[in-house]
Amino acid sequence: MNQRAKSWNAVNDRRAVFLECYSLMTANMLQTINDGQFNDGAWAKQLLHRFADYYFEALDQYDREAAGCTAVWRFAHDCACKEQHHILQDLLLGINAHINYDLVLSLVELLEPEWPSLSEMDRQRRYEDHCRVNEVIAATIDTVQDTVIERHAPLMDLIDRIFGRLDERLLSALISRWREDVWHKTVSYLDAPVKEREVLRRELEQSTMQRARRLVFKPAVDSQ
Repeated sequence: MNQRAKSWNAVNDRRAVFLECYSLMTANMLQTINDGQFNDGAWAKQLLHRFADYYFEALDQYDREAAGCTAVWRFAHDCACKEQHHILQDLLLGINAHINYDLVLSLVELLEPEWPSLSEMDRQRRYEDHCRVNEVIAATIDTVQDTVIERHAPLMDLIDRIFGRLDERLLSALISRWREDVWHKTVSYLDAPVKEREVLRRELEQSTMQRARRLVFKPAVDSQ
């Protein structure tokens, strides 16, 4: 992650903003796992790595202009490359794609083999580990703003001094709400018949795209 972000920064590729933030978050997640703060650290680490795979697979497809690149990631990368929006919008577009789309599929992939045999208590433990990530994210946001966002958008330092931690709390609350929605979508996906999964995936991609367009104040287009 750091090497790719460094190479992007060298050519002023704004995709580096999301990746630098993602790298900080991943490092803090690994530290939290190693500190034994998850119910099932091995499961949390497996999810962390598979989750990252989804990002890099989408990036590879985008760079190769492959048809398999999802619309939401194509939109996020296009916006960052064209530099048409604020740095925060570029960051939120990446977060939106990775959480609201990739995370659902990552969770489904890991939970599907075990879900039918998990007791309600074990399912609750998985949910608790999912929610514990929110605490890691909240604890990382200050560092993200101080070391990444303000370097790319110096005016954010003034906003931070004026509003204190208000902006960090708002971002943390937004991501927590998204992640709560992700869990409910994951459970619905797991409970659905296999033949309906592709329909649910397309609906997931569509809803994530709608969020992306709202983030850049772009009207939705008719999507068949």
